[in-house]
Amino acid sequence: MKCPVCGSDCIEDAGVVLGRLPDLFSPCDQCSYRVLDKNAPLPDGKYTPPCRCGKRFIDEVYAHLYVILVEEGVFSGKEPLRAVGSPLIHPGVFTAAPPFLPEDSLVLLSPRVTVPVAERFVAEVPEIRGVVRSGDFVPGAVDPTLEKSPRTYDLLAGCDVRAGIFPTSAGPLVIYTQQSLIHIEFPRPRNPKIESVERRLKEGLPAVFVDACAGNGTLGLCAALHGVGKVILNDAWYAAAYWSAQNIHVNRKALKVTGVTTTLSYDEMKARQVSREPVLVAETEGEQDVSVFFGDYRELWKVLPPGPVCAVLDLFDKSDMEANRRIMKEWRDRVPGEVFIP
Repeated sequence: MKCPVCGSDCIEDAGVVLGRLPDLFSPCDQCSYRVLDKNAPLPDGKYTPPCRCGKRFIDEVYAHLYVILVEEGVFSGKEPLRAVGSPLIHPGVFTAAPPFLPEDSLVLLSPRVTVPVAERFVAEVPEIRGVVRSGDFVPGAVDPTLEKSPRTYDLLAGCDVRAGIFPTSAGPLVIYTQQSLIHIEFPRPRNPKIESVERRLKEGLPAVFVDACAGNGTLGLCAALHGVGKVILNDAWYAAAYWSAQNIHVNRKALKVTGVTTTLSYDEMKARQVSREPVLVAETEGEQDVSVFFGDYRELWKVLPPGPVCAVLDLFDKSDMEANRRIMKEWRDRVPGEVFIP
């Protein structure tokens, strides 16, 4: 699949991504490594190149990035190694030990990088996939009322599209995201949100499952993977709705679908940024009916099928209990069936 960010074929089917996992971040018998103190400066101002196998221990990659930051005058050489930024491996998967990184496997988030530095990172550090200038906020449309304008990080060089592997009891899901536009979700051995959805599904598969604030579609696709016949995903933020649609296609071979039809392009959705009225983005053919809408969850009732549904509301801020109760009541007043917050 063509990537809307870099134009290459970097969005792969789930089976291809999963097939590479067993030894993707493991060293060969020739790989060397040194463990560096992340809270101290780079001790010798040096780094070692990748092994003949093409991999390099993540601390050594950070040493390479650190050296470039010093050469470019961004660092004085007294900063701790961790100041380089936050590493997001691609594909994101839980690893019991620090990874040995192959080429094109790291998206770096950093508040201090500049465009020239980011371009050097991509050109000179083979492990770097993309460089994003981050901020002290969560990117995307995180306000459920949509009254506050969405905020995003800045992609400075390369591509910030990366996959994450999310285990479910029905098998793994491969979920792609555009990291400058959507909050980070780290794959872990246990995912409380997925487990919450699975507990409900064990009570019996609903006729319709609605993931009303879908993000990249993980919870809705979990329901589809478990065999729910009709699944509806929805998000008001264009990047979330777009990648939800793409993630149906990525995982289609694990579902009972024969194809995915999209009705809006990335550029069309980007031009709108946020949608209040639900607009159909994608739908499937086959035994399972999985669709994606681009709109405000509060308006989603207008396009839901008649009859009761089982809905999950994965609200960004779950700490405001009074707001959560109000949101749940508003949903129940309009939509028959069940609703829960994972």
